Amino acid sequence: MDKQTEIIYSLPSDAELIALFTRVKSIAVIGLSPKADRPSHRVAKHMQEFGFDIIPVRPAVKEVLGVKAYTSLLEIPFEVDLVNVFRAPKFIAGVTEQCIDKKVSALWLQEGVIDIESANQACKENIFTVMDKCIYKEYVRLMK
Repeated sequence: MDKQTEIIYSLPSDAELIALFTRVKSIAVIGLSPKADRPSHRVAKHMQEFGFDIIPVRPAVKEVLGVKAYTSLLEIPFEVDLVNVFRAPKFIAGVTEQCIDKKVSALWLQEGVIDIESANQACKENIFTVMDKCIYKEYVRLMK
């Protein structure tokens, strides 16, 4: 990150996260693995069990968790409330651009996924952004 880069992103408060969880119905999960032992699969399955509509985004997979999978976020033919990302940081800029193009209102980067520049870009576009946190752990902590 360039020394001139202005930091816009800040970790949302518990109250902001509770408001997010209250309004979100659908979650597109980028990098959702069909393998049950993978973190993306376990987290998405739990969120599905909590009542969220999970939309898998994973090339070369037809379905995950009983739901049709899409090759990219932009291929999804309907609105999604939140994009949850299980991809390496080097892919986040592209995901952020897709979120901007699709006019997604919330972007969640899982634990270990950190990209300040992309988080700043998302925030500039009024996309509610969470970074380096597990959506499942936060949901259980705040909502259960």
